Amino acid sequence: MKKISLLVFTLVISGFLCAQVPAYYLGINFAASSVDLRNALSDRISDTHTTFITYDLVWDVLKQSDLDPTNAANVLLIYGYNDSDGDVENDRSRNKNDNGGSSGEWNREHVFPKSLGSPDLGTSGPGSDAHNLRACDVATNGYRSNRLFADGSGNAGNVGANWYPGDEWKGDCARIVMYMYLRYDLRCRPIYVAAGSVNAMDANMIDVLLDWNAEDPVSELEENRNDVIYGYQGNRNPFIDNPKIATLIWGGPDAEDKWGGVGLEEINSSAFSVYPNPVIGDLLHIESQSNQSFEGVKLFNVSGKLVYSSTLISTYQEISTQSFEPGVYFLSIQTANGNYQKKVILK
Repeated sequence: MKKISLLVFTLVISGFLCAQVPAYYLGINFAASSVDLRNALSDRISDTHTTFITYDLVWDVLKQSDLDPTNAANVLLIYGYNDSDGDVENDRSRNKNDNGGSSGEWNREHVFPKSLGSPDLGTSGPGSDAHNLRACDVATNGYRSNRLFADGSGNAGNVGANWYPGDEWKGDCARIVMYMYLRYDLRCRPIYVAAGSVNAMDANMIDVLLDWNAEDPVSELEENRNDVIYGYQGNRNPFIDNPKIATLIWGGPDAEDKWGGVGLEEINSSAFSVYPNPVIGDLLHIESQSNQSFEGVKLFNVSGKLVYSSTLISTYQEISTQSFEPGVYFLSIQTANGNYQKKVILK
């Protein structure tokens, strides 16, 4: 392999990372600890939420944000799944002007129900935040009511006393709930709206939302919604822009990284020793220099591709580098207190 200097590699990786992150997020350190990253994003989406639209205006917003990508005359209805079974309550797509409160019409579904906010979200401020509102069949909206989200499979429907949003919509719902939590903090805790095991890193987060975020990738509809609502309100849903952000904050299964290499900026810590670096030979050693154990180790190549992953809880680990190409890599060490990144050179 042709040798490239460390300086050139540093410039390449720096330019690569900066080029992938939208300007909206400039100044956000995605390699910060989970708490610091959460707080920084919370500040960003709150500070840029400069226009508070009225509940009536939401109708017009949804007629643009929720358009069916295959039919611009229609909106897609959250929780819907069948346009050909003769049951309008199951409709997935409907004329955008058929909105209202009658059977066969669509109305505004609060994915995070108004009544589950503490206090109630109302129909202004958080209650009219378009990021939380989706077009939905009137009857289906009533069936969901304020039931908690819970895991399931297949089409939307009841899971005991709770509600499964459907395979197509579960990621959408998860990313909306995450946005509402960052935007309105303790008023919109995920534990108020979802059932299941509590996240180990944040007692207000429910793990099933992280699962859904990873299992159901961002759709064209979600991307369109984010852009349209950004134009109205001034703020964005970070988890639609990049689902990987949820993994950086709360852990859980690895979600899609739409930017490639997000969070790989180097953060050194004296709590860990990584040697030899550059790696000469076939072994990279990772050793805790304190009582802090690491809960996971990942190695990414220069393009942001994951090439090694381990969930071993330990204070010492060896990685065989024999099968890896020479070059620059980023080692990510996950701990209970956050993630640390170290640039590693393989010769």
